[in-house]
Amino acid sequence: MNEYERLRRQAEGLRSMYPPGTRVECICMNDPFAPVPSGTRGSVMFVDDIAQIHVNWDTGSSLALNKDEDTFRKLSAEEIEAENAAENQDEAPEESSGMKMKM
Repeated sequence: MNEYERLRRQAEGLRSMYPPGTRVECICMNDPFAPVPSGTRGSVMFVDDIAQIHVNWDTGSSLALNKDEDTFRKLSAEEIEAENAAENQDEAPEESSGMKMKM
């Protein structure tokens, strides 16, 4: 099996494990120039043909993960639920000040 075929098969497996929207957390990125900080979370956009997992990081970066070089993990359903609850709490309207407008 040549290198391209090996990567293609690896990419197929990763696509099933990390479909678009999957939430992941970077543990350690082996990139000396622009690593994603440990603990940063993001959403998978896609897996390319050379088995890199492209992530839209919550920090605004969109650097890809390399399964052989970087350490990362998929978030559990409970962690995603907690994230969603925290987002909903942040978006909750502030309590009324008691003032009302008349028209």
